Amino acid sequence: MMFQLNSVISPVVCSQVRRHLASSFFCASIMELAYVCEWEKRPKSTHCPSIPLVCSWSCRNLVAFSTDLKNDDDDKDVSHMIHIIDTEHPWDVYSINSGHTEVISCLEWDQSGSRLLSADGDGQIKCWSMSDHLVNSWESVLSSSVDGDPIVALSWLHNGVKLALHVEMSGSTNFGEKFSRVKFSPSLTLFGGKPMEGWLAVTVSGLVTVSLLKPGGTLLTASESLCRLRGRVALADIAFTGGGNIVVAATDGSSSSPVQFYKVVVSVVSEKCRIDTELLPSLFLRCTTDPLRREKYPAVTHLKFLTRENSEQVLLCASNQSGSIVECWSLRKEGLPVNNIFQHRSPVVGEKQPTILKWRILTTTNDLERVSAVALPKLPISISNTDLKVASDTKFCPGLGLALAFHDGSIQILHRLSLHTMGVFYGSSSSAQRPGDESTIKRQRAAGPALHFKALQFSWTSLALAGVDNHGKLHMLRVSPSMGQVLEMNTTLRHLLFLLEYCMVTGYDWWDVLLHVQPSMVHNLVEKLHEEYMRQNQALQQVLATRIVAVKASLCKLSTATAARACDFHAKLLLIAISATLKSLLRPHVLNTPDKSPGDRLTEICAKNTDTDIDKVMINLKTEEFVLDGPPLQSLQQLIQWVGDFVLYLLANLPNQGSMVRPGFGFMRDGASLGMLREMLVMIRIWGLLKPGCLPTFTATSDSQDNMQLLFRLLTKLWLCSRDDGPPQDPDESLIDECCLLPSQLLVPSMDWLPVNDGVIVKLQGKHPLRLQFGKASSLPGAGTTAPLEVFTRCGCVTMLRSPNKTNAMKQWEQRWIKNCLCGGLWRRIPISCFIQSE
Repeated sequence: MMFQLNSVISPVVCSQVRRHLASSFFCASIMELAYVCEWEKRPKSTHCPSIPLVCSWSCRNLVAFSTDLKNDDDDKDVSHMIHIIDTEHPWDVYSINSGHTEVISCLEWDQSGSRLLSADGDGQIKCWSMSDHLVNSWESVLSSSVDGDPIVALSWLHNGVKLALHVEMSGSTNFGEKFSRVKFSPSLTLFGGKPMEGWLAVTVSGLVTVSLLKPGGTLLTASESLCRLRGRVALADIAFTGGGNIVVAATDGSSSSPVQFYKVVVSVVSEKCRIDTELLPSLFLRCTTDPLRREKYPAVTHLKFLTRENSEQVLLCASNQSGSIVECWSLRKEGLPVNNIFQHRSPVVGEKQPTILKWRILTTTNDLERVSAVALPKLPISISNTDLKVASDTKFCPGLGLALAFHDGSIQILHRLSLHTMGVFYGSSSSAQRPGDESTIKRQRAAGPALHFKALQFSWTSLALAGVDNHGKLHMLRVSPSMGQVLEMNTTLRHLLFLLEYCMVTGYDWWDVLLHVQPSMVHNLVEKLHEEYMRQNQALQQVLATRIVAVKASLCKLSTATAARACDFHAKLLLIAISATLKSLLRPHVLNTPDKSPGDRLTEICAKNTDTDIDKVMINLKTEEFVLDGPPLQSLQQLIQWVGDFVLYLLANLPNQGSMVRPGFGFMRDGASLGMLREMLVMIRIWGLLKPGCLPTFTATSDSQDNMQLLFRLLTKLWLCSRDDGPPQDPDESLIDECCLLPSQLLVPSMDWLPVNDGVIVKLQGKHPLRLQFGKASSLPGAGTTAPLEVFTRCGCVTMLRSPNKTNAMKQWEQRWIKNCLCGGLWRRIPISCFIQSE
C-alpha cells in the first residue's frame, strides 16, 4: 500500500472519513491507564517538571524524560535531570544529572534506541550512550554547542532505512509482502554509500547546526542561517525526504506570521561540513483568515510534521489562554494557470503544463480546550486516501490516530487525516471525567490547576502512550488496537500477530504489544506465530530463529497455563546459543575445502545416520576437525555439563509428560532441538577422547556404565519418533521403560525452574492500574522485600559484568550476550549487596 505522499485528500474524502468514524468508532475502552509511577517525597529536594518538559520513547521501549531537581533551601540550586526507564521495570529509574546549565528543551533517541541526544536553552547538545550496554549506566560521549542560542528542534540524521507496513497484506503468508524496504536515501553518505551518523538542530535565532560523527570518533560541525534575513524561531520541526534532503518547518510563534519551510542539504567538501539552504513555499494558518477567529488564537503552540519521513504533511496548533484549534496541511503540486493569450496556441509535443508546490489545508478541528501536548504515531503505515478503506476492511487502527493532551487533564485521539475524535481518556483529576458532575469540577477549582500532561509519546507500535504530568509523574496508557471497536477474537489475534511479526522483522522490542495480550490468547498466538514463521524461506527463518523463540517465551509468561512452555523456550534459546558456540570452534582440516563447514557436515551426517551407537556415528566424521587445545575444552566444561544434564532431565521425565504442565514437554516433539542435542553429544564424545576432564560428570550407581552411550541411545530413539521427515510417533513402551529406569541408574538433576515474573506486564492482566514509585521495587503489588527485584533482568538471568575466564572460547561465548540478555531484554547493573541478599 505505497502511494505518493503528496496525494490529494479532498474535503469530500474528509467528510467521508468523519461519517465512517462516527459510525464505526466509539470511545469505550479506547485508552486505559496501565500504571502510574511517581517520585518519593524528599525532605530537602523535590523533582518538579521542567518547563518545557520533554519526553522521548525509543524502539527498545526505553522512555527518557526530563525534570528539574530543586533544593528547597536554595531556589537557585536547580539540577536539570534526565530520567531513563525500561517500561517493564519503571521503578528502576536511572537519573542523570545532565550537566546542562539551562532547561532541557529536546530529547531524541537514535534509530537503534541505544543513544540519546539532549539539548538545552543555552545551545548545548550532548550525546548519551550506554556504558557497557547497561540500561542503568549512561555517559556523555560527545557534545556540540551553539553558545547562548537555545535549541528549539533536534534530530538525528536519517540512516536511509525505511520500512513500509502494508496493512492490506496482513493476511499474507509472506513477510516480504507484509513489510517491505522503501527506497530512501540517507541524509549523508560516506565512501561506499554507508550512511554518516550525526545530528541536526535548529536554534531560536534561526541557525541550523549540523554535527557529523567521523569514523575516528571526532565531530565535524557547521552552522548556517536558515535564510538571509534571520528571525526569531519559536517553534521548529525536522523531516526528511526520500532523496536525502532535510526539510525544516519554523514559525516565530505568532499565528498571524507565516510558517516557513526550508530545504537543508548537508555535504562534506574538503573535510569540512557544508550546509546549503533553500526557501520552500510557506503557509498561513486558516484560523487567521477566518473573520470569526482572526484574533482568537494569537500564538502557535505546536508545530509537527506528521512523520519524520513525510515532509509534505504538517500539523499546527494555535492557542489562547483557554482554548486551541488544530489544523492539518498538505503540500501538493498544482497546475500553474496560463494567461488567456497562450491558451489557444497549439501545444508542443511532449510539453507539460507547468506546476507549482502549494500548501493546502486538509482539515481543521472545532474549538478545543487548550492543548498541552501532542503525540504522533511512529508506525510506518501509508498516509493516503486509502487509509480509510484499509481501516474499514481490516479494522486495523494502530498508527491512524494522533494524541492531544489538554489542560483539563483529558487526552483525545484524533484521526490524523480528518482530525475527527476517535476516543477520549479522562484523567483521574480531569474536570471532564464526568460530564455534568459538578462536584468534580468544584473539587478541581478548590485544588487549583488540574493535573494534566506536559509531554506525550506513542510507543513504536502505537499500542501504548506515555505521558508525564505537571507533577512529574509518569503515566502509562494502553491504546486499543481496534480504537474501541468490538472485534471478533480472530480479528484481534490477527492484529496482534501482525504487530508481533513487525517487531520480529524490525528488531524492535514488543513489550507494548504484550500489554494487550490476555492469558486466553497466549496459546493461539504462539501457535499462529510458529505457523507463519515456518512459511518463510530458509534464509529468513535462520535470521529470525532466536527472535521468534524469545517472543514465544515472553508470551507464555503471561499465562500460568503456559508457564512451563516459557521454560522450554528459554532452554531452547540457551541450547541454540551453546550449539552455535561449540560448532564455531570446529575448523576444517584442509583450509581450501569449498563445500561445507565442519558444523554443517556434522549436522548432515547426524541427520542421515540413525544408529543408536554413538561410536558408530563418530566413525563417519573427520575427527581431525574436532581437535582443540586443552584450555578451551576445559573452559567450556560448564556448557558441556549443562547439555549432559539437560539430556538426562528430558529423558528421565519422558514417562511423566502426560500433560503440558511440566517443563520439557515442548522438546519431546521438537525433532530439530533433539537433533541438535544429539549432535552436541557426538562432539562432546570426541572431545572427551582428547581431554576426559571436559566430559559432563554424572552420579551413577555403576562405575562400569558408559553414561554417554546410554544417553545417546535413548535420545536417538526419542529423536526418531519426532523427525521432521516423517509423521510424529509416540515413544514405544521399551523406550519409556528404559527412561523409567534412568533415575535408578543416574542422579537426575533438578531443572524445574520457572522464569521470574518480576516486571509489571504480568501484573497488568486486570483492569486496575498499578500505583508505583520510582526507586522502589517493593511498590509493585505482590513483590516481597526480602529479594529485591532489581536483581533480575526480564527473564531472571544474572551474569558477571567482567568474566574472569580469559580463554578465547569463553570470550566468544560472552560476546553473544554483551548487548542483550538471552530473552532479548537489556542488562542492568545491580549492587553486589542486592545479589547476596537475594541468594
